Amino acid sequence: MMMNLPYLDCVEINPARRADYAVIWLHGLGADGHDFEPIVPALRLPESPAVRFVFPNAPIRPVTINGGMAMRAWYDILNLETRRVDLKAVQESSDRVRDLIQREIGAGIASDRIVLAGFSQGGAIALHTGLRHETPLAGILALSTYSPTVGTLAAERSQANAAIPILMAHGQYDPVIPMAAAVDTRDALMRLQYAVQWQSYPMQHEVCTQEIEDIREWLMDRLR
Repeated sequence: MMMNLPYLDCVEINPARRADYAVIWLHGLGADGHDFEPIVPALRLPESPAVRFVFPNAPIRPVTINGGMAMRAWYDILNLETRRVDLKAVQESSDRVRDLIQREIGAGIASDRIVLAGFSQGGAIALHTGLRHETPLAGILALSTYSPTVGTLAAERSQANAAIPILMAHGQYDPVIPMAAAVDTRDALMRLQYAVQWQSYPMQHEVCTQEIEDIREWLMDRLR
């Protein structure tokens, strides 16, 4: 059953019965909460345990690297080559995700049954939020992304999520976020002793069939 909840500014796919787990999935730059709806049936998850998927919409804001054009973005990208971003907006978006986590907890889902997922910009916010969250989460799924805030993580990290499972997946020919940027984030996380599972695929800035299968396997492990 699909419900659009404009007052929450997100799209939800709810199971037939009360949810046991929640996946909060953030879209990439210029997309919206509908972007990853089709991945839910493609994952072929079992009916039990029941999983609610929450796809929030980023606010509409001008994006500097796109000539100031207004679009849905979790934060402004000020310079593509240096990957300088609006850190205040990163924190604001992170706070919105934290509100969604609290909403799921209020609905009866323990924090350690909540997965944060994201593609591109959304993955950056998932990493930023999940690694700093004060209560344990079930995992972080970071697709075709890197972390612009990994440099401050050592001082800001939460011990509650020091052992959180992380799946990073990236395209070998990604022209938007070069694979080297993702590898740098992966290596920085591993130096901090995070449990990072790394997958790469012969694709660009996208999601492929094999990746969906790998995401399914990783999610099934979290649901157990």
